[in-house]
Amino acid sequence: MKRWKLAVLVCAVVTCACLLLAGCGSQNYKPAAKEQTVPASALGAAGTLRVGVDASHAPLAGKPKNDPNGKTMGIDVDVAECLADEMGLKLEIVDIEGDAQEALDSGKVDVVLGVDASDTDGTYWKSEPYMVTGVALFGTSAENSVPTLNSKPKIAAKAPTTVSWRVTNLFGDGSLISKESTTEAFEALISGSSRYVAADAVVGTYNAKTGKYDAKIVALLGDASGYCAAVASNNTELQSAVATAIGKLVSGGIIDVIEAEYLGSPLNLSQVAIVKSQLSDSNSSAGSAAASGASAASASSAAAASDAAASTEAASAGSATQQ
Repeated sequence: MKRWKLAVLVCAVVTCACLLLAGCGSQNYKPAAKEQTVPASALGAAGTLRVGVDASHAPLAGKPKNDPNGKTMGIDVDVAECLADEMGLKLEIVDIEGDAQEALDSGKVDVVLGVDASDTDGTYWKSEPYMVTGVALFGTSAENSVPTLNSKPKIAAKAPTTVSWRVTNLFGDGSLISKESTTEAFEALISGSSRYVAADAVVGTYNAKTGKYDAKIVALLGDASGYCAAVASNNTELQSAVATAIGKLVSGGIIDVIEAEYLGSPLNLSQVAIVKSQLSDSNSSAGSAAASGASAASASSAAAASDAAASTEAASAGSATQQ
């Protein structure tokens, strides 16, 4: 997402007023840069927010398929641009290769995006989720059944991963059909060699959209989670600024606009059945606190997202590497 377009998005009303007042000379108008909201002492580089992303985790971040050395693109890159703009800072994207703790401890970055809210291993501070996710079970559009342990479902998933572990933990080793990628898992679903696909809700939805697979989320394998921003535990000034900025991006509908570009629409998991351990009928329920909270934020910002979409273009989803 271009930085000037972000400025237009946030300053649209002001811009329109200036155009009306300035007449023909308004063609040279540029929105004023926002005031920096973070003390210089809280940043590793003056006037710049260094944001860490995992460039192997499309659609959160990835390289163009035809240019592996090209510019990193994806949901988290777009969120980072909006975050830096909201805080009145320039942006530097850093590929942390999935190690948020090391990147923050070493001072390589100021903020890491794409950190799972359910991850308890790190010692860093985490924001409220800016986007809901979870381990999701996908079926074809005609699928109306949530599997049980006794049904011995065939579930394709990228393995070995946390997702494939969740499948075997809930349904047993015999249910897992191991695949090398989420794309291959969806191909197994379409071919009929598996009845379901297990994947991260965001990653799976992106793969279904870009691959044009006939698939939908039918259940969550465990409670919903979310993607958060992480900041070093001792950097309280930056924590406060990040929390405020993310709150504005969520409530203002900006995150919904970015999600819609990559996923087709903002992800809503509030009414999705949740499969608990051993999958007895009494342990399957609809919704979760995390999903409901994120969906409530999406609902309250739907009107703002609709208006924002007209003046916002996220980076092309199809150009990021599929997992």
